[in-house]
Amino acid sequence: MSAVPLIELQDIRKRYGGLDGAPAVEVLRGVTLSIAAGEFVAIVGASGSGKSTLMHLLGCLDRPSGGTYRFNGHDVAGLDADALAWLRREAFGFVFQGYHLIPSESARENVEVPAIYAGMPEAERRARSAALLQRLGLGERLGYRPAQLSGGQQQRVSIARALMNGGRIILADEPTGALDSKSGAEVMALLHELADAGHTIILITHDRKVAQQARRVIEILDGQIVADSGSAAAPVSNLPPLDLQQAGRDGGASAWDDLREASRTAWRVMWINRFRTGLTLLGIIIGVASVIVMLAVGTGSQQRVMAEMEIFGARTMYISPMPQSSRARSGKLTLDDIDVIRQVPNVTVAMPYIEGQVMVRRGNIDHQTEGGGATTDFPAALNWSVSHGILFDQSDLDSLAKVAVIGTSVRKALFADGSDPIGQDILIDSVPFQVIGILTSKGAGNGEDQDERVIVPLTTAAARLYGHTNPNWIAVQIGDAKHANQTAEAISAALEKSRRAKDVRIYNHAETVRVQSETESTMTLMLGLIAAISLLVGGIGVMNVMLMTVRERTREIGIRMATGARERDIMRQFLAEAVLVSLVGGIAGVIIGVAIGLLLMVWNVPVIFSLRAIIGAFSCAVATGLIFGFMPARKAARLDPVIALASE
Repeated sequence: MSAVPLIELQDIRKRYGGLDGAPAVEVLRGVTLSIAAGEFVAIVGASGSGKSTLMHLLGCLDRPSGGTYRFNGHDVAGLDADALAWLRREAFGFVFQGYHLIPSESARENVEVPAIYAGMPEAERRARSAALLQRLGLGERLGYRPAQLSGGQQQRVSIARALMNGGRIILADEPTGALDSKSGAEVMALLHELADAGHTIILITHDRKVAQQARRVIEILDGQIVADSGSAAAPVSNLPPLDLQQAGRDGGASAWDDLREASRTAWRVMWINRFRTGLTLLGIIIGVASVIVMLAVGTGSQQRVMAEMEIFGARTMYISPMPQSSRARSGKLTLDDIDVIRQVPNVTVAMPYIEGQVMVRRGNIDHQTEGGGATTDFPAALNWSVSHGILFDQSDLDSLAKVAVIGTSVRKALFADGSDPIGQDILIDSVPFQVIGILTSKGAGNGEDQDERVIVPLTTAAARLYGHTNPNWIAVQIGDAKHANQTAEAISAALEKSRRAKDVRIYNHAETVRVQSETESTMTLMLGLIAAISLLVGGIGVMNVMLMTVRERTREIGIRMATGARERDIMRQFLAEAVLVSLVGGIAGVIIGVAIGLLLMVWNVPVIFSLRAIIGAFSCAVATGLIFGFMPARKAARLDPVIALASE
């Protein structure tokens, strides 16, 4: 044995829990242990004794709660995440009881995973993986996936993967536990062969017969070492030592090679999950195609849109406070103003509205949106109905009921899982409300997403959200649109008399006419922005699917981390998948958008394609994948390796 042990543990402790009032559980209680290079050690203990936790600490998959772990004389506690990944990649090879092979990869590709993160050239790693599998009797099954292999064959693939980067230290966790006696004997024979070749073998097992085959047996009970047979005459390892001064300094795989491999894996995952990928692509395709088509037909559709806007707002006025001069403070509207306005001829409805930004929450989802308090006149005043559920009634206003009606954008943000919002509780600025209705979608208007709002009874908003009863504005519906200007003047005069000041502003049909005079380029841009909402929805779909993918592939993430993947490697993997989905969707969206435009030309619809719009829509699609894929990718990269490996 060398003067400096390969692995040296001093009073290692590991505790779980102890947070938020939960009791702390100490799994390892002062483990002191030295292992020299070239030893064949078995750590034996019953289930729950702490042997698997010890293996995770030895393999740098987890960090101890206390004590010192030195590798080749260097304190592991001083290594950052990249350095630990380097150490796992260069020093350790893991052989798990459950094999932990990536289901979508072939035997050869599973073996190559550590070499990919080590930056080994493709030709070299293919030759080495084939040679290792040939050596282990799997030369005819290089292209087989794990589901096509027996348990013993999968375990041999796992051993080949452990040896891919040299496998100086083989950590075998119950390597025979899931195998029949013949396959188990073959695996143990392989471990003996590796030990004879100078590899350090650390075998974790509960089977004493298996443990007795090692040259040194350490027994662990209740988190403490209770017996150690001592080191036998261990062969001196002929494997080159590791220089921990280089830990984390070598770049591993280059960004290009890593991205190319991530793209290959992403494409395979997309192909395997074709149906789900297709549904995800649909949002991007619709978004890109709609931007192209709407911008192409923008000029021809302007008059139609303006006509609809005129009809939409021809009988509605909005009243808001206005200071009398630049130095005067703006006055406040009051509920008394409502009674004054209702007395004006031609006024059919006057509704006060209190609004302000609020934070809505459901579960672990937070969403910033526009909050509003209104009366039961809301549908009539704004020509806005409820598409699902009901609107609050007068009894809700009288009792300050905590009920809410949400816009479709809020529904998409909070109920992306597809559940029915009706009857469910949400928090609005930390106040619980029950959802009783969903507003009919109005889309974009005045440069804002009109569906991005939540409406509660006016009295409830005043008492529980905003702390005052002063409306931000008043919506007025008139009977005869032809007398809109006269009615606006009458309202202004009545309010000036009652308020003893001319401090309100009235927006009426004349404002709508002014909007109609906007330039053609502004209107075309507005149409493009409306269509771009589809891209946003598509991006949310990408994010939701990627979050689901992270959950489904948590164990795969753990496997990649155990074989040396750095956080940025995992980030690239999942970002590549999100961008690839958006890239494919963007290309398909451009093709479909142009095809629709050509079809409209056949129907004599004026269409002018814009190369800038096509490039912009495509670029936005790719950016959408990058932006909305970032959070799931970051979540994947920050997973704890031990927790990830233990997931189902």
